[in-house]
Amino acid sequence: MEGKEEDVRLGANMYRERQPIGTAAQSQDSTKDYIEPPPAPLVEPGELSSCHGVVKSPSKCSTVGIQGIAWAFGGMIFALVYCTAGISGGHINPAVTFGLLLARKVSLTRAVFYMIMQCLGAICGAGVVKGFQKSQYEMLGGGANTVSPGYSKGDGLGAEIVGTFVLVYTVFSATDAKRNARDSHVPILAPLPIGFAVFLVHLATIPITGTGINPARSLGAALIYNKEQAWNEHWIFWVGPFIGAALAALYHQIVIRAIPFKSN
Repeated sequence: MEGKEEDVRLGANMYRERQPIGTAAQSQDSTKDYIEPPPAPLVEPGELSSCHGVVKSPSKCSTVGIQGIAWAFGGMIFALVYCTAGISGGHINPAVTFGLLLARKVSLTRAVFYMIMQCLGAICGAGVVKGFQKSQYEMLGGGANTVSPGYSKGDGLGAEIVGTFVLVYTVFSATDAKRNARDSHVPILAPLPIGFAVFLVHLATIPITGTGINPARSLGAALIYNKEQAWNEHWIFWVGPFIGAALAALYHQIVIRAIPFKSN
């Protein structure tokens, strides 16, 4: 692989462990099967500049790629839902809140309040990103959602509908009262399938729309970036998620809930 040898010489690999582990610690000396390593210096100045693997090298990957982005979103959603479930029920997405509103899981008053707070949080988050990494922020279009070249607006809308359907249906399934009665572990594990659904949806839709499925996130990015390309197709990232959420709510409440409950 190109640059492989250079990578090995850079970063943390420049400074070998003072105490090797496993077969590396064995000696060719027939009298003993180990080598006693010399004491490590108290301070090794060269390590301060190595940043232990965080180096600027043309052979390093310039991005974590689609999979890395998907893992970041999925993992963070898992953590946020787990942390806020006992406070607000884990409402961090207007589309999910809308779906739960249609299913009469939350009141209209609470749903509106949640959506306002979600949007304000997204705006603040986008502002923080711009403040800390302005050059990368501008270079990457502020993270604003747009339909990728080669795809039509219909494609983008369809991706947002299907992606949000998967997410909201997972939320319903993971928090279903019937399943809670049958499987006591479901409420504890609910954030895990929700986060994993977000991960999978990102893998599928990042190449198409950059993955919205959360109107608040899309609004925050568009508002802080505030350029024409961020607003041209912005409607897709509200209409699509709300349609997907409505379909998930209707499917779960009308079709799935109609299946007779059988306890073990």
